[in-house]
Amino acid sequence: MIAALMGLLLRYSFVNDVPFNYRFLTHAHSHVAMLGWVYLMLYTYYVHYLIPDKKTIYNRLFWVTEIAVIGMMISFPFQGYAAISISFSTLHIMCSYYFVFVIWKHLKTDSRVTKLLVRASLLFMLVSTLGVWCLGPAVATLGQTSAFYQIAIQFFLHFQFNGWFLIGVITILFFLLNIEYSQLFKYFFYTLISSTILTLALPIQWFAPHNSLLWINSVGVILQIISLVLFFKLIKQKLVRFLKKQSNLVRNFLVFAVLCLVLKNMFQLTSLFPEFAQIVYENRNFVIGFIHLNMLGVISGFLFAFIFQNFKLKASKLLILGVYTFICGFLLTELLIALQGYYFYEGKGIIDQYYLMLFLFSILLPIGITVFTITLSKETYEISK
Repeated sequence: MIAALMGLLLRYSFVNDVPFNYRFLTHAHSHVAMLGWVYLMLYTYYVHYLIPDKKTIYNRLFWVTEIAVIGMMISFPFQGYAAISISFSTLHIMCSYYFVFVIWKHLKTDSRVTKLLVRASLLFMLVSTLGVWCLGPAVATLGQTSAFYQIAIQFFLHFQFNGWFLIGVITILFFLLNIEYSQLFKYFFYTLISSTILTLALPIQWFAPHNSLLWINSVGVILQIISLVLFFKLIKQKLVRFLKKQSNLVRNFLVFAVLCLVLKNMFQLTSLFPEFAQIVYENRNFVIGFIHLNMLGVISGFLFAFIFQNFKLKASKLLILGVYTFICGFLLTELLIALQGYYFYEGKGIIDQYYLMLFLFSILLPIGITVFTITLSKETYEISK
């Protein structure tokens, strides 16, 4: 909810002046969304489902991690990357390293599928932090405008989104569906891991152009499509049976997340054409739209479905209104951003009242999330009583 409100303030800054540095607030928004929302949700579900012996270390580690997120949330809007925010970011990375250690040590499951996916997601999370550690040397030696600096950022984001986050939600989905190890899963796993690594070539190519990187990315994208086909073959029957037992809320969000996953893959498929890939990179609207498709549509879509499934919430009128408000806000903002990107591509300039419309549509997102938050808080209070 806080990340959504920060995002709303960022969009309001194009309508009217705000007392914040835009770049600093963007850092706060992205860190809270990624590390405060997605990271902590995956942390919670990994411990909840996969660690039968709930040792006190997980509770303590959770709150230290939470302190790190709050520190970033408070410091980034006022100073950007500086001593305080970097200290809290470093604390979060140290917490994540220890989280990997204890999860790896205490993981208890007979499912080979779960073991492989959990460990793959955690390894990608570890690998992604190499990009963060490279930022200091990159700034000191070549500066923030250098290819080294930009590639380090893309390295971190790529393996966070496509490795840690995406494989993390797939892990929980496969656990809930009780997907068993098979030859089909083995092919899915290998193509998923390979495509995640190879598609890093595209963001590298943006800052260090070379034809070989385009070919590597093409192989990665093709493997990603194969992985998606295998994904559907794996889950099809079990997902249908699973959804029959779930509420409309869970069904709607799972279908929503899966559709966004398909759109994400189709969008990446266009990178097979180098000219189009370059257009997308040069058009900020397409980049932002893709990031939000991945973050709000795929990752958050699955996480909301897991939350509603876990709490078994009754579909009250308020909660249903919140769900459709969120989805409408997501669809309207994505369509408007894509349309504006097309206008820029065609040289038509800015859509009349574009920033105002984008801000108004964006209001729907925190409203929907606020309804979720209030409903879940009430449910948690009732359970605690």
